[in-house]
Amino acid sequence: MRNLRIAVAGATGNIGALTVAALERAGHDVVRISRSLGVDLATGDGLAAALAGVDAVVDVTNIPAADRDEAVALFGAATRNLLAAEARARVRHHVLLSIIGVQRMELNAHYAGKREQERLVSEGSVPWTIVPAAQFHDFAAMITGWTEQDGVATLPPLLVQPVAPGDVADVLAEIAAGEPLGRYRDVAGPEPQDLVDMARRTNDARGRAVRLVPTWSSVFDTTAAGNALLPGPDARLAPTTFDAWLATQS
Repeated sequence: MRNLRIAVAGATGNIGALTVAALERAGHDVVRISRSLGVDLATGDGLAAALAGVDAVVDVTNIPAADRDEAVALFGAATRNLLAAEARARVRHHVLLSIIGVQRMELNAHYAGKREQERLVSEGSVPWTIVPAAQFHDFAAMITGWTEQDGVATLPPLLVQPVAPGDVADVLAEIAAGEPLGRYRDVAGPEPQDLVDMARRTNDARGRAVRLVPTWSSVFDTTAAGNALLPGPDARLAPTTFDAWLATQS
């Protein structure tokens, strides 16, 4: 396989940096795209220069938003600008990192923004692959951090099949170097986990005392119950277990 020039949008974030590293290990020429590096997806500033001669783009951007309408607007604007610039630069492959179950979470603002991304990519003119991935291993700790007050945190009793960001980065790098595939298989870790138990075990490993209160809320309502966030039967299962990640948290 020949070496390619591949751009990573969101290159300075956690998953972005790992994807850059995976692409570079494979011998590809990587272009880093982020606002801190002078390329603004919200306005399109700097995109034309960044995408000159690029064969493929991997979009792993994460855009914080306060509510559903803002999420749809921000994700939509960034994706439209990126796709338009790719079309002008004749980019041959757009790879979008998405989330398992994104179509089923109607009330979650972030998921609404990701649905808008998926819609724009799948209806656009640039050949594409969408990669739906499970939540990362630190997902329970992240939600606990959002909700914790006075030593008490609420979090939804979700079933998830968490995956290591490094494993996802390896999949994204592999796919970006190949032909567009449309909607790819779900990518998840090797085993399902209960989110509340994940939070308890993460807090124990980190030496933190937090009382956990399972509850459904506007962030994740009961539409996320059961198997809603678990991967499909044909999923690609990554090797790194939650236990292996947990062992690095002490």
